[in-house]
Amino acid sequence: MELHVFKDGETLSNAAAKFIADSITATLKTKDRYTIALSGGSTPKRLHQILAQPPYKEQIDWTKLHVFWGDERAVPFEDSRNNAKMAYDTLLNFVPVPAGQVHVMRTDIPPEQSAAEYEKILHGYFDNTDTSFDLVLLGMGDDGHTLSLFPGTPVIHEEKLWTTAFWLQAQDMYRITLTKVIVNRSACVAFLTTGSTKAHALQEVLKGAYNPDHYPSQVIKPVGQLHWFVDEAAAAQLK
Repeated sequence: MELHVFKDGETLSNAAAKFIADSITATLKTKDRYTIALSGGSTPKRLHQILAQPPYKEQIDWTKLHVFWGDERAVPFEDSRNNAKMAYDTLLNFVPVPAGQVHVMRTDIPPEQSAAEYEKILHGYFDNTDTSFDLVLLGMGDDGHTLSLFPGTPVIHEEKLWTTAFWLQAQDMYRITLTKVIVNRSACVAFLTTGSTKAHALQEVLKGAYNPDHYPSQVIKPVGQLHWFVDEAAAAQLK
């Protein structure tokens, strides 16, 4: 695990953009595609905006990207809470990724059906590969959750399914999510975590006892690289 601490969110976002661009360039030297899973939440918005502008807009070969999501709220695409909508509004509407290579988690069908469809797509990509995604971008909530793996939810312990859907009572909505099973096969996972409200959870996730029912981000242990991009406020309690 590599920990990268930055002064603030803006510095972090610029560093993460360079990290992603470099990863894409390096991977495409030996492969004909780059698979990335995007994250929802507030932190990636600025990252997306940076990637959608020069120099990265020109530097990255967007036509070779295959785009996925780590999780989704089961709300209509037009809803501002929809993770795919956020990614289109901040990134995908501005770069030439072929439409057929963008795989949204559908919210116009029942959540369980959407999860099953998504799993089928993922099996088409990753059944015969050493690793799954080239990069998974993740966030972490104040409560230590990542993806839609919330404290105390059974999905934390899923061992077979790659995607699943479930009703999250606390938010009064269905969530569709990748599980640790497929994420932990990734070549690289990068958490983007900013703000003082994340400081306690970050300390527990990285330095505390292993207790994934309380801090689900602890179950993310990829076979490849694991990077944490954090700002000084989030890192404040790290010993």
